[in-house]
Amino acid sequence: MPNGEFAAKEVIRKRKKQRLLKKWWKRKYFKLKQKYDPVGTVPMAKALVLKKFVLQQKQPHSGLIKCVRVQLIKNGKIVGAFVPYDGSINMIEEHDEVTIQGLGGSQRGQMGCIPGLKYKVIAVNGADIFQVVKGKKEKPKR
Repeated sequence: MPNGEFAAKEVIRKRKKQRLLKKWWKRKYFKLKQKYDPVGTVPMAKALVLKKFVLQQKQPHSGLIKCVRVQLIKNGKIVGAFVPYDGSINMIEEHDEVTIQGLGGSQRGQMGCIPGLKYKVIAVNGADIFQVVKGKKEKPKR
């Protein structure tokens, strides 16, 4: 440790340098989430469905993942979203309004064997997609 008349200045300077090495601090300080995340700082966002498509799972799994390409209402950015549950892709049509939220991968990234998708659909036209698939709710018309 430095010891002298101006020792505190050196300690503060070292602390600042160490802080920049921490990923979470840098993300918070430079507001990187607001700048680069299409959804922004909020947990969910509404979007319009542009098209439905399927993806192949990453190795070693095999199967087709049902997805939708959506355009966010708040800023017009286009992202892909995973559609969970069996048969739920049939409940979603083009130009429907869906609510998306983060998929839950580490550091806001992709999850598991789903390649390149960071978001999942949780509601269609304001109705919870799980209840629509189960038949407990009817999907509202738009």
